[in-house]
Amino acid sequence: MNHATSLWLLFGRAAVLLLAASVYHEARQNLNAGVTADRIVINKGTRTLSLFKGERVLKTYKIALGPNAKGRKEQQGDGRTPEGTYVIDGRKRDSAFHRALHISYPNVEDRRRARLKGVSPGGDIMIHGLPNGMGMIGKAHLLKDWTQGCIAVTNDEIEEIWRVVPDGTEVVIQP
Repeated sequence: MNHATSLWLLFGRAAVLLLAASVYHEARQNLNAGVTADRIVINKGTRTLSLFKGERVLKTYKIALGPNAKGRKEQQGDGRTPEGTYVIDGRKRDSAFHRALHISYPNVEDRRRARLKGVSPGGDIMIHGLPNGMGMIGKAHLLKDWTQGCIAVTNDEIEEIWRVVPDGTEVVIQP
């Protein structure tokens, strides 16, 4: 089953349309052109992603994670989001989601822990938008953690994050 089908089954069309309509007119605080973030802090407990420039918070977004978000990612397929310090090491315009920024997971420590357990650490951890063709869900995607361990935001939000976060930006993922 693909992510788009999963989302429809999770939320139901009526709930999605109702919630999407209620947040459609929400005031947006867009980041100005020319603004560049130098750090991303993801707090799994509060389900937030904050962009920083030095010590100043530029903007904070609500996020969805994997269904087993509590705890550190241990192996491929566990539905967990990693914890630790990484960097944005690439971009995917052609992913199954509306834009995706690749996070440098697994790092040396992640690989060591997985090797000791005899498992694959997994990979392809991204900050991404909604599944292609499902952008109308908007903030309704926050009703339930639904990724495979990635960090999900709305399509408008990933567009903004994509614009202000250069490759090489530090990503700190906290419990």
